[in-house]
Amino acid sequence: MKRKMFTTALAAVCALSLCACGSSSKTASSSAAAASSAETAGSVVTGTDSTESTLIEATGNTFSTTADVSGKTYKVGIIQYVDDASLNQIEANIESELDAIGSKLGCTFDYKDYVKNGQADGTVLNQIASELISDKVDLIIPIATPTAQIVQTATEDNQIPVVFAASSDPVGAGLVSSMDKPGANITGTSDALNTEAIMNLITAVNPDVKKVGILYSKSEDSSTQPVKDAEKYLDSKGISYVEKTGTTNDEVSSAADALVAEGVDAVFTPTDNTIMKAELAIYEKFQDAGIPQYCGADSFALNGAFCGYGVDYANLGVATADMAADILVNGKNPADVPVETFDNGIATVNTDTCEAIGLNFDDVKNAMQPYCTLVQKITTAQEFSTES
Repeated sequence: MKRKMFTTALAAVCALSLCACGSSSKTASSSAAAASSAETAGSVVTGTDSTESTLIEATGNTFSTTADVSGKTYKVGIIQYVDDASLNQIEANIESELDAIGSKLGCTFDYKDYVKNGQADGTVLNQIASELISDKVDLIIPIATPTAQIVQTATEDNQIPVVFAASSDPVGAGLVSSMDKPGANITGTSDALNTEAIMNLITAVNPDVKKVGILYSKSEDSSTQPVKDAEKYLDSKGISYVEKTGTTNDEVSSAADALVAEGVDAVFTPTDNTIMKAELAIYEKFQDAGIPQYCGADSFALNGAFCGYGVDYANLGVATADMAADILVNGKNPADVPVETFDNGIATVNTDTCEAIGLNFDDVKNAMQPYCTLVQKITTAQEFSTES
């Protein structure tokens, strides 16, 4: 897997993540703790107009235990759904936080031999889950909802603890009975999207918007509720919309072409891994047509979309690792560990795209600020990176 490792923390962003932007979602306490840990560790604090760093300086300070686990080894399986900027960011932070906790406690979280990538292939993901069970891992961390669903099924009989990362609707996907009481051997972190906040950004930047395109994959459970929420919002505002879907890169590309042909004023994409995987191949279509695309993660903006809004995936990765360590070291029962949710209220605007579609960043920032805790810049790249 392609992945870069980084050490600079965006402590200012993490601190601001405590303030939701028009959302009722609770913010995981680990986000604040991670921000505090990074700050006290002497990490660089970057400002509003900086590109976000993506690997929080892990210190293990967010995790505590009274257990003496010095010299103990825990085998942790990590299953990546597919290579994309968001999910790779999560994985990098899970690994760095596990390393930090292990260093602090004198134990080892042995994941290096058990990191796998299913490349969005259900057959491969099932095989990986079976292999990890045969390897007798102590805990499995599946990244993204489809991976979590496969691991959930694979562990029904053996009850190996599972801590999923980035499931947008864990209850709707059947992963947990409720957010507060998961009820089985599985819990984790959710990147539930505040769709209304994104819709507010669309109308703030363009109050005269008449038609919105909705681009997503029907194969992604995580997109179902945000699309319904977007429809409800647009209906309430008397704004028309057209939906286009795709399950492969070619289909997504054709869907993007269709939205351009429909003459939409803006495009909304939820936290959809299928579209994320295709983003580098479609963003120029919207650029050339002068259409801003608003998406459910900053990684979309990194890959060329006009704006990404939503969860800080670096903090989500740290929180996921903390939950896994809590279960392994402190003996917590996943059935009783609440699912953690995040809403950082941060909009990330791609300045390359902003210029290409004829918008001024300062004007965009001023329009968005009433609805966000922070508006930050990013430029187009394939992976997150930080200048050293």
